[in-house]
Amino acid sequence: MFDPKSIDDIASRLINAIPPGLNNFKEDMDKNFHAILQSTLGRLDLVTREEFEVQKAMLAKTRAKLEALEKRVLDIEAQVLDKAEL
Repeated sequence: MFDPKSIDDIASRLINAIPPGLNNFKEDMDKNFHAILQSTLGRLDLVTREEFEVQKAMLAKTRAKLEALEKRVLDIEAQVLDKAEL
């Protein structure tokens, strides 16, 4: 689900933030960071960019249809009012 390269990048940033005096712990912490990130990200209810874009397109299409229907309803209401006035 997640790009392993992204997890590697995040873990690398965390490792690089470790003070130089703790270099001997870096390898262990790198493994721990990977495991923690994968576990935490796996529990989140996230969607891929592709899924998001599909939903975004569907929402835009639905919104356009709704606006068209709202306009039709207004036109019909106007016609009904015009006939009622006659």
